[in-house]
Amino acid sequence: MPTLPRLTLPGLSNPTPIFTTNTQAQERANSQRLRTWDIASTFHCSIIGTCLTTGELRQILLKSGQDDARTTSDHALHGRGVRLAGQRDQGAKMLNKALDKRHETSIKRISRNATEQELREIWRESFDRGDIAGPYWALMSHPGSSAGLIRDIFGEVHMLSHLVGSASRLDIARLTQLEKALEQAHEKAARQEQRLKAAADERIDQQHYIRQLEERLIRAEAAASAIQQASTKRRPAPERAEAEDTRAPHLGKQLAEMEEKHSVLQHAFDQLQDLNHAVLRENKALETAIAAHLQTHAESVKVPANGPVLYVGGRRNLFDHLRAYAESRNVDLLLHDGGMEDSTTLLPALIGQAQTVLFPVDHISHSAVGILKRHCREQGKSYLPLRSAGLASFLAALTGAGGAYGKPT
Repeated sequence: MPTLPRLTLPGLSNPTPIFTTNTQAQERANSQRLRTWDIASTFHCSIIGTCLTTGELRQILLKSGQDDARTTSDHALHGRGVRLAGQRDQGAKMLNKALDKRHETSIKRISRNATEQELREIWRESFDRGDIAGPYWALMSHPGSSAGLIRDIFGEVHMLSHLVGSASRLDIARLTQLEKALEQAHEKAARQEQRLKAAADERIDQQHYIRQLEERLIRAEAAASAIQQASTKRRPAPERAEAEDTRAPHLGKQLAEMEEKHSVLQHAFDQLQDLNHAVLRENKALETAIAAHLQTHAESVKVPANGPVLYVGGRRNLFDHLRAYAESRNVDLLLHDGGMEDSTTLLPALIGQAQTVLFPVDHISHSAVGILKRHCREQGKSYLPLRSAGLASFLAALTGAGGAYGKPT
């Protein structure tokens, strides 16, 4: 079988083969697993990007003596990892050790003497269930992987990166629409609450006015009765009857009008209350839909975090949703309820761990706000007040500016 083309990189005297022949693959079937420097440099980019997280790669570069890796951008970090994979020094050995340790389960699952057909079946099964990283490294470093197999799995991983990027953009667009809908629902609920409060205040005023009229009516009836008793002695019975007949319809008409007005106000109040309850149910359903959307698509919207985020205050029944969304964005989220159940004495230590502090202004105690602002200033940490304790404000804070947490305060 003829040897496949070889790739020559500028500045290297020895060309690096892109693929080995099937004969070579069979010859090394009983040999040791390959290290990254034994694998063609063409595949280093996909191995580093697929099989290691940015955090793991950063730790490896720091241990290898690259102190500036602590602040290097993710793109530059990836490039350093790709270069390190082609070397044979201590750093490259640590890189291989990290790959083997992370994907130990996948490596042990594949027999060293497996045939090419068995290796292909293992890859197809893993790919179909979404298990990519571990089997990819295990097969790329397997001594029995043929050139054709390596070419096929590399091509699938390469195309998968394009598909995931496209899906992520669609998911983010959908999430943005949901956030806008939730924001509009909150605004609608606020307006309905204002209308409901105004109707309730008007109803209270009307009830108070009705009570005054009833008291006046009772006093008038008592006065009329006293006058009647006093005038009974002075005028004949026909005159008393005529006075009562004239006064009674007027008082009865007043009472009927007030009762009718009270009934109208009560009906309007009940309608506004029902509408308010409906809006609240819609808000809850929308928040549940967003949470379900995040859990379904969490794997396709991973965004590197700038550091731990501390969320102080809010509603405890939303903490699971906040934590799920933070994990989907690769954000290390710390939670404190602002003193409802968690002690405020824990706040200084949590602020010390966090890079950024978030808190909803409508659901946090004044004492907790004072503590976190004072310690943030003392420790030089940034904090960001959120408009509300709802899920939408938290999502907006994490998704704004491409995953940044917001400008420091």
